[in-house]
Amino acid sequence: MKYAKAIYASLIVFFLIAPLLVILPLAFTSSAFLTYPIPSFSTRWFEELVVNSVWSRAILNSLIIATATTALATVLGTLAALGLRSQDLGMKSQIRTMFLLPMVVPAVVLGVGMQSLFVRLGINSSYWSVIIAHTVVAMPFVVISVSGALTGIDRRVERAALSLGAPPWKVFSLVTLPLAMPGVLSGAALAFATSLDEVVLTLFVAGPNQRTLARQMFSTLRENISPAIAAAAFIIIVGTVLIALALMLARRRRG
Repeated sequence: MKYAKAIYASLIVFFLIAPLLVILPLAFTSSAFLTYPIPSFSTRWFEELVVNSVWSRAILNSLIIATATTALATVLGTLAALGLRSQDLGMKSQIRTMFLLPMVVPAVVLGVGMQSLFVRLGINSSYWSVIIAHTVVAMPFVVISVSGALTGIDRRVERAALSLGAPPWKVFSLVTLPLAMPGVLSGAALAFATSLDEVVLTLFVAGPNQRTLARQMFSTLRENISPAIAAAAFIIIVGTVLIALALMLARRRRG
């Protein structure tokens, strides 16, 4: 039974990562087409991402927007999770549902609504409009992650700190936040990955100067399928995996 479970789990993992295993080698093809078998291995398409100003600008935009989104979503999501933790909060389940709505509302609906709002505010087609839009869809992941971490914290530890004369802000910074840090870091990683991958909202709220890597990949798929897409996907996938491994290592060391 033990080996059957291991085999079943391995098959599920293989089923999930099989599409990635197919696309990743194409990033190193020397051909101008996404075809198998690969004629020969080459790094020409990674060089294309650096040399071509359109791709390099898209990568820079993605890093700027994803970093700002991660910082904003992590702060707001952590504060929201702390507020939802309060026992005196009324209509807690309804408020929690409101925070999680961006996860279930279709991205097209969010995009249309945000575009109309940002036009009225005069910030449409700007970096701020893209950052705010990405933060809206990334923050629920932070709320869920931090809420799970806060659930595992024994409140008696915080009460003990308060009884010893520590002010609330000190209890939060020295007791609550360090204990919840694995959840905060996981939420930040999910927010970063969500921002890198978001394309629908970007199409609605971004201008020509805010073209992200995901949007550039989408446009290239429509206009001209190029192995540069596989190279860009390789960078995104490897970057996400490295972030996940770093989080696992940090959790193990903290444990």
